[in-house]
Amino acid sequence: MRVEPYGIGSIMHVTKRGVRGMDITRDASDQRRFQKLLFYMNDTFHDDNWKKSVEGHDDFFRPEWWPEPEPLVHILAWTLMPNHVHLLIEEIREDGTTKFLQRVFGSMTAHFNAKYDERGSLFQGAYRSRTVSEDAHLRYLAFYIQVKNVLELYPGGLKRSSEQFDDAWNWATTYEFSSLPAFLSIVESPIIEHEPLRALYPDVQTFKDEARDLLASHLEYHADDESLTSVALEPW
Repeated sequence: MRVEPYGIGSIMHVTKRGVRGMDITRDASDQRRFQKLLFYMNDTFHDDNWKKSVEGHDDFFRPEWWPEPEPLVHILAWTLMPNHVHLLIEEIREDGTTKFLQRVFGSMTAHFNAKYDERGSLFQGAYRSRTVSEDAHLRYLAFYIQVKNVLELYPGGLKRSSEQFDDAWNWATTYEFSSLPAFLSIVESPIIEHEPLRALYPDVQTFKDEARDLLASHLEYHADDESLTSVALEPW
C-alpha cells in the first residue's frame, strides 16, 4: 500500500488493481455499474437499496425523496481499465475520499462475487495514491489517466496509437468508460467536476496537441520495455 498524506483541498491520483491482475469487470453491464457507483456513492447520503430505487429510470436518476446531494469528493478524471482503475480525486470533506473509495470498491467486490459466484476480495490490497502538488504533474495526469490508458486499449496499443494518432484520438473520444468524452464536452456527465483540469487548457486542440507530444515522449522513454503496459500504475 502507498497512500501519501492529504487533507481538504488535496488532489490525489488513486489506483486500484484486481487481485493477481485479474479483471475487475467482465462485461459492459459491470462497466456501466462502475460508472453509476462513481455517481451514487459520492454523496454523504447513502441509500442501501440505491439500485432498486433508481431501477427503470435513466442513468444518474436521483429519486425526489433523497436529500440534496452533498458530494464526498470531487472526481476530476477517471478511467476504468480491464484489471484496474484510475481516479483523480480532490478531497473536499474530512474523510470523504476514504468513505467514497470504501463504498465503491466494497460494492464492486460484493456485486462481482454474487454475480460470478466468487469469493474473497476482488482487489489486490488497499488503494494506492499520490498527492498532486504541481500544475505540471496535474497536466500530465490529465493525459495519463484519460488518454494514455484508453489508448492502451486501441487496436495495436500505444505504438499504433502514436503512428495514427488522429484516428486513435477519435476512437478514444468514444470510449464510454473514461472521463475523456466529458472532459472534451462531447457528452455531459454529472460525475465530473471539470475544474481545475479545464483551467489548464484554453481549448481542446491544445490538449490534443499536448497529448500527442506526451504519448511520443512516453513511448521514447519506455522504448526498451518489453511491455509498455507494465508501467500502467506508475506515472510518477
